[in-house]
Amino acid sequence: MHLKTFSQLNLIEPLLRAVSARNYDTTTPIQAETIPPLLAGRDVLGCAQTGTGKTAAFALPILQHISERPSLSKRPYIRALVLAPTRELAAQIGTSFEAYSQFLKIRQTVIFGGVRPSTQIQALKRGVDILVATPGRLLDLQEQGFVDLNQVEFFVLDEADRMLDMGFINDIRRIIKLLPERRQNLLFSATMPRSIAKLADSVLDQPFRFHIAPRKSVIPEIQQEVMFVEQQKKRHLLIQIIRENQVEQAIVFMRTKHRANRLAQQLYRARISVEAIHGNKSQAARDRALRSFRQGETRILVATDIAARGLDIHGVSHVFNFDLPNEAESYVHRIGRTGRAGRSGIAIAFCAPEEYVYLKGIEKLMGIQIPPSEFDQGWDGPTVEDKAVPEKQIKQTPTSLERQKPRPTQRNQVKQKSTHSRRKKASSGKSKSKSQLRFAAASS
Repeated sequence: MHLKTFSQLNLIEPLLRAVSARNYDTTTPIQAETIPPLLAGRDVLGCAQTGTGKTAAFALPILQHISERPSLSKRPYIRALVLAPTRELAAQIGTSFEAYSQFLKIRQTVIFGGVRPSTQIQALKRGVDILVATPGRLLDLQEQGFVDLNQVEFFVLDEADRMLDMGFINDIRRIIKLLPERRQNLLFSATMPRSIAKLADSVLDQPFRFHIAPRKSVIPEIQQEVMFVEQQKKRHLLIQIIRENQVEQAIVFMRTKHRANRLAQQLYRARISVEAIHGNKSQAARDRALRSFRQGETRILVATDIAARGLDIHGVSHVFNFDLPNEAESYVHRIGRTGRAGRSGIAIAFCAPEEYVYLKGIEKLMGIQIPPSEFDQGWDGPTVEDKAVPEKQIKQTPTSLERQKPRPTQRNQVKQKSTHSRRKKASSGKSKSKSQLRFAAASS
């Protein structure tokens, strides 16, 4: 049963005060379902997309256990270890622990690569109760003798599927061998492929299982659209949408670091406030970019998939898939940056002819057909600089309820022939799509 308030979860008073200070009252489903078994000492396997409140779901029980069972040692030692795949997610989890423990005498710190370890080493020397870490830096400092995991009581593996995607599986196994056998384990993952299920079986002991959403679920708060546009016209289209629509704050996802830098420079020259974030940026630069974006000083954040998981940034009104991802599940994680915690959002995908196969993979995974934007001109439609097609011209021909693939331009005809032929046969005898109608109206 879904409990409606945190006060119904048997949390201690300091935690309730901390939750109230963050203006949280009603629980999310994952919090309502997993906090009670965690408080009871059970292992938990949670499958939930990002933005569902899972950080609080594991942070609050861990803080309560540590508070109720204080250590007899004068110097704190690591009692809880939380592993995260990226620096940004680790820092965000650390911030959440700090906020929830503000009325408790519990120490925590965050360690990750990309920065000098001196400050992190000093914090470890002073002693911490809770350690949030990325696998690489954790192993580095452990090998140097600064991290002792022999007394860990709580082990959290967050974004487990992302960990495996990034190649951390061997590091995770090494870390698990350093932990005591008797401990409480928590594993959270946005998806549950076989590799994660196998890892869970090796780590968890008769866990409480909670699945908040199937792999193919659609996030109802997010309005999804696709626009068929040639690769070289994407930049002009993006600028036009940003200027002419109410784009309060947006994240634009790119496939590579180089393309992210180049687009950020182009948007800057178009007098749009923008920052880029990707793996080649220093941690200080990434922190500055995220801080500027969170505070509303920057309107557009151009990012690679490093920002697609775990970042909780309120107020993101739009997500643009400037480059469609070649892995369908990455699309779900990307659009999850908007429409968070019940808010509404808009996700717009730009699909070039060579990316059409990626679009079909995304639609197959989600079990839906992403509708074309009402402003979509198709690959062979007018450029964004051309005059818009009058609405009365478009209405002269009835439209099909089933979207067809927009017709490719001449230079892409050979490349797209087989796919187009299959779609043409499948939709034989049906009326034209909206994109084709707009082009026909513009040409008449």
